[in-house]
Amino acid sequence: MGAHESMEHAEHAEHASGSNKTIALLISVIALFLAFSETLGKGAQTEALAKNVEASNLWAFFQAKSIRRTTVQTVAEHARLNLGVTQDEAAKAALQKQIDDWQKTAQRYRSEPETGEGSEQLAERAKHAEHDRDLAMARYHHYEVASAAFQIGIVLASATIITGMIALAWISGLLAVGGLAFTAIGLFAPHAVHLM
Repeated sequence: MGAHESMEHAEHAEHASGSNKTIALLISVIALFLAFSETLGKGAQTEALAKNVEASNLWAFFQAKSIRRTTVQTVAEHARLNLGVTQDEAAKAALQKQIDDWQKTAQRYRSEPETGEGSEQLAERAKHAEHDRDLAMARYHHYEVASAAFQIGIVLASATIITGMIALAWISGLLAVGGLAFTAIGLFAPHAVHLM
């Protein structure tokens, strides 16, 4: 090998080393973005699960309150029928007082704004928890798409080092930009793009 060929080989190796450093930097940046999207995705997934449990608990409490209210209303109606049969005025007065108490209890089971535990308030809280769950799931799906784009981008950038095909690095960069877009959508407008 002559001096000229040796110098060309060294220049080619130096150029390849420089582009490999650039590709390595690209891989590092995409890996950083991947770490963010994965962290955000896990957080959204955990929130969705927690809100789903909360909504389920609230609907179960709502159902229990509704059953109690129906039971109390039924007993009050049955007692009202017995009012006409009862001859003793003291017994009638006591029964009427009990019926009034049952009706107040049934009304309290329906609506209890001071504690937020009436069936109307429970239904509202459960719907709110379901909304929060759906929002977290929408975010989660966007973060998952972003993570997939980042992972594929890392693979393609790695393949650029082996193959020397710069087009793979450009595709990798475009995937990173797409991943960033889906991460931003997940953060700021999770219902803007419907994935699932």
